Amino acid sequence: MKFCTYTLIDNSPDPISGVQLSTAERFQHVVRQAQWAEELGFDAYGVGERHAQRFISSSPPVVLSYIAAVTSRIRLLTTVTVLSLLDPVRVAEDYATLDQLSGGRLDIIIGKGNDPDQNALFGYDLDGQWDRNREKYELLRRLLRETGVTWSGSYRPDLVDATTQPRPFRPSGIPLWHGSASSTESTELAARFGDPLFSANGFHPLEKYAGLIRHYRERWEAYGHDPADAVVGAGFNGLYVKKTSQEAVAGYRPIFDAFMDSPGAKHNQLPFTTLEDFLDRGSVLVGSPEQVIDKFGRYQEAFGHELSGVSLEVPGLPEAESRASVETFVTDVLPVLRTSYPSRVWN
Repeated sequence: MKFCTYTLIDNSPDPISGVQLSTAERFQHVVRQAQWAEELGFDAYGVGERHAQRFISSSPPVVLSYIAAVTSRIRLLTTVTVLSLLDPVRVAEDYATLDQLSGGRLDIIIGKGNDPDQNALFGYDLDGQWDRNREKYELLRRLLRETGVTWSGSYRPDLVDATTQPRPFRPSGIPLWHGSASSTESTELAARFGDPLFSANGFHPLEKYAGLIRHYRERWEAYGHDPADAVVGAGFNGLYVKKTSQEAVAGYRPIFDAFMDSPGAKHNQLPFTTLEDFLDRGSVLVGSPEQVIDKFGRYQEAFGHELSGVSLEVPGLPEAESRASVETFVTDVLPVLRTSYPSRVWN
């Protein structure tokens, strides 16, 4: 199993203490976190993209380029690039530049996004998001793999014999993943083009995401790809590991209460009513090392995933406490999972 961590660079006040970092402080925290992730042995660090509300992650290629300069090994991810809003030519240029600067350490995860505010900011209605995402993906894929691209579509001017510069670091181009949260549109597109899938696995019970992954694998085979070649990643909605389950549950309870009151939880209409329900049916990894290993195993059996994503920070949890939890995870959980579940990702 390979492991990544990521951030959307939410700069809200801490939900429990009320403390809010300045924009500069928050960016420096992200950089230090990426360096720490490399020191801990994580395989990749991701920065998501948002353009509205409390997020300051509007320019992932800039943030990831800075991180590339202060790290040496860790891979860089976009989690996700909101392609439905962007010009694929600009995306190809920005990320090929980052790929060159990092020595080929970049993977791009694309998605349509679901925030009505950021759609309005770019002058788009929510209607047509999936069609924009599909068309722009098809163009981006060609621009990163081909030179002399001639293309015509509905959402940008035509291209004739176009070659974006710089070219990606590797002749094969930059690996492209599809982020999947709630719809078979993403799984269908990934399967059609034979690309890996990353399941958000965030706000709903296991079966919702397992169903989307089954759809991906079914459509993968229907498009004529070898079933053995399908690659899946999955995120987990929170991490808090203590030596005993009692300590973990007690420490996480105020975090859960604050989380359920957050804009993200309300927007996604979480179906959980209590902390116990959340721990039982949600993907959050809370408990003793043994409990976390067992729960992870249930998800891996359902998903067959080879890349896992966890956050290194828990909103509302003091930083020292969060770091201790992560270090326990890295020491007592991660080696077991790496050994138990093989991965072809980035081999």
